Amino acid sequence: MKIDEAQRAIKDILPEKRYVHSVGVSETAGKLAKKYGADERKARLAGMLHDIVKYFSDDELKAMILSKPGTWSDCLEYSDKLWHAPAGAVYVEKTYGIADLDILNPMIYHTTGRKQMTLLEKIIFLADYIEPSRDFPGVDEVREAAKRNLDTAVLLELQKTITHLLSKQQSVYPKTFEAYNDLVREQKNKKIDEVTE
Repeated sequence: MKIDEAQRAIKDILPEKRYVHSVGVSETAGKLAKKYGADERKARLAGMLHDIVKYFSDDELKAMILSKPGTWSDCLEYSDKLWHAPAGAVYVEKTYGIADLDILNPMIYHTTGRKQMTLLEKIIFLADYIEPSRDFPGVDEVREAAKRNLDTAVLLELQKTITHLLSKQQSVYPKTFEAYNDLVREQKNKKIDEVTE
């Protein structure tokens, strides 16, 4: 699927504000991919499609998730705001024949993250948070971090997301904690490696 085809597809499905957001994620993902050495086309395509089923009903999302159980089907036990991510991957695979995990996995984990995220998963996770139309406290700090270091920016985003959920007394999906802990460990190990070299 080409980027412009994906753009036309989401324009027919999403409300204007979410369409603008998705185009922004695609463009931001492309820039991050270029900067950090990932496949720009795949990043842009995953960014364009990441919210494609965002406004489908909960019943439709649940049915999509259960039609293809995976390691992410446990998200049904958590906030329904998470469901569109794995359901979107099921939808684009079935509807457009996209089977490339470099596109599907970044879509699946764009709201939660997970431990040992791939480069493309980190890029879509981050692009979704910092694209230009986003405007909320702390987003500029993450944007600035993204200019310097991808992992630092992703870690900061995870920290802000977890803190926000805890402040609202909302449950936190375990994979989000795992992603945070994994990146903290990675950064500690890098610092130790730098000291011992």
